[in-house]
Amino acid sequence: MNIVVVGLSHKTATVEIREKVAFAPTHMDKPLRELVALEDITEGIIVSTCNRVEIYATTRDIAGGMARIKRFLADYHHIPMETLEPHLYSHHGEAAIRHVFRVAASLDSMVVGEPQILGQIKTAYGYAAEYKSSGIILNRFLHKAFSVAKRVRTETKIASSAVSVSFAAVELAKKIFGDLSDKTVMLIGAGEMCELAAKHFLNNGVRGVMVTNRTFERAVKMAEEFDGKAVNFEELFDHLHKADIVLSSTGAPHHIIGPKDVEEVIRRRRQKPMFFIDIAVPRDIDSRVNKVSNVYLYDMDDLQGVVATNLEQRNREAQKAEGIIDQEIGQFFKWLSTLDATPTIVALRGKFEEVRQAELEKTLANWKDLTPEERKRLEACTAAIVNKLLHQPTSLLKRAGQGGRTDLYVDALRNLFDLEMTAQTTETEELGELEE
Repeated sequence: MNIVVVGLSHKTATVEIREKVAFAPTHMDKPLRELVALEDITEGIIVSTCNRVEIYATTRDIAGGMARIKRFLADYHHIPMETLEPHLYSHHGEAAIRHVFRVAASLDSMVVGEPQILGQIKTAYGYAAEYKSSGIILNRFLHKAFSVAKRVRTETKIASSAVSVSFAAVELAKKIFGDLSDKTVMLIGAGEMCELAAKHFLNNGVRGVMVTNRTFERAVKMAEEFDGKAVNFEELFDHLHKADIVLSSTGAPHHIIGPKDVEEVIRRRRQKPMFFIDIAVPRDIDSRVNKVSNVYLYDMDDLQGVVATNLEQRNREAQKAEGIIDQEIGQFFKWLSTLDATPTIVALRGKFEEVRQAELEKTLANWKDLTPEERKRLEACTAAIVNKLLHQPTSLLKRAGQGGRTDLYVDALRNLFDLEMTAQTTETEELGELEE
């Protein structure tokens, strides 16, 4: 049984293509049922995010299975195959395992180290478990992917530095002030960048948010969103001294805050430090503000420099993460390789146990004067004999499976002992055999 991956991502497809192939997260029952109904596809999971759509599946027919999954994606979304196929990638075996481990660890993300993808894969796995489209192999595989991602985050600093302008502003504020829990943020402007920065600041515990904008209604709307206070733009300098952190992003063609303004604000604050973040282009805040005592001013170039440095650090940490993934691939592939031998091991044990029980019952039927304790000892003795007889062939089969050489031994044992492969080889039995 082979693991295969078929999908597309921000690296191979534009957003226009990705949105056409996306699956609605609240309606996964139908696509998952159709996926595992495909010929020779035994298990399946669908991961659908804004940056990628991927299918993880198991099949004995690698080429045929991947071709059927591609056709499924095209047919399900009513996209001509010739339009979709150039954007698709496919992996099988060790390459598939590596790909999923890298995706879960956020090494394949648009922003390396972002935490959202792991939660999205866990959600996709939850749907597969709910609708019973995953089984022994993908269950084990996804749990291993989750543990790999956790190892990467624990043993590297891949997610420890800010790689967006808005979050870099928060990180700089924390370096200046330390604890942000008693700090107030003033947003000058009500655009997307200000909104995103406000979310980051609130997530990092700031006490409150004030919002001002030339259009007061927009300031009110954003302030309500963050449970903050709206300020009339004309009254900006009446309230600026209340802010510890000021983030400005307006469309003004000239400076709206100069050094004289800030000197007065600092005087009213009794020289308590202030942090100004100017992400407007052209700039809202005169660069000479940075010369005022107890004032820190960063503009867009400063923030992008921080982001670039942090991205370099993340890329260095990503190399460490790749090493972790190399280790984990070997462990999982070793387990996967033993699965071909597992049904034979279970059937062989079952055959010996059947013979043991039959012969023991014959013996006990003619041995009437045995005490319960003696019967128990005889039961244990025969069980021990069977276990010792089976130890060597069982170990040999497992070692052969890890080396990918099971066929010769499996065929020989099946013929020698006339073993039947039945549905009685349950998931629990398989895992139990493999983890002894």
